[in-house]
Amino acid sequence: MDLLKGKVALVTGAARGIGKAIALKLASEGADIAFTDLNADDNFNNTVKEISALGVVCRGYASNAADFTQAHETVEQIVKDFGHLDILVNNAGITRDGLMMRMSEQQWDMVINVNLKSAFNFTHAVTPVMARQRGGSIINISSVVGVNGNAGQCNYSASKAGMIGLAKSIAREMGSRGIRANCIAPGFIITDMTNALSEEVKEEWNKKIPLRRGGTPEDIANVALFLGSDLSSYVTGQVIVCDGGMI
Repeated sequence: MDLLKGKVALVTGAARGIGKAIALKLASEGADIAFTDLNADDNFNNTVKEISALGVVCRGYASNAADFTQAHETVEQIVKDFGHLDILVNNAGITRDGLMMRMSEQQWDMVINVNLKSAFNFTHAVTPVMARQRGGSIINISSVVGVNGNAGQCNYSASKAGMIGLAKSIAREMGSRGIRANCIAPGFIITDMTNALSEEVKEEWNKKIPLRRGGTPEDIANVALFLGSDLSSYVTGQVIVCDGGMI
């Protein structure tokens, strides 16, 4: 199938992990891909090669998603390079975990800036483009901890809850222009970050999940494909929890 033939998608923080899986999935359905990451390292360059091998146009942009000016300059360049922009996936994110009483201001600010402010930056930059086109899909990668909270992650939980509020508000503001905005809230997803956990910790997580397994980046990518395509043309302002039934 070519669900996204003729579309251009921008995925932030996509040199690895969930972002890369989303970019590959969208490309496999015919979308040309622009993606950002902080540094043009080996992962960055390999991602360009892997996506291009699918027969679509792919360009990577080294950009600090938390920087308002850089985000706008990046979107401006993408529109020049591709001619239009139809899908934005706000995926860039980090963790700096710690209990509230011990959390530093720097830990708080860094997570809020990279996770939440970056979503504002790129949404602010793409909405005029999508409004002129009378259509577009914005997808925020939130988290189950943005829905339920989590001890030791008040900064991360707040940033991911903020992404939900942002998407719901954009859905109301921009619906008349044909722009949809939704969130995906992943649960326990097997990535390089979670692979660093001990087998005992991972087994405890699995016991809490009705499907008895962690999710894969491809599980999240499949939901992103749905939200980016016309299959979800009447879906906006929603949070799709992809967690194997955990919450």
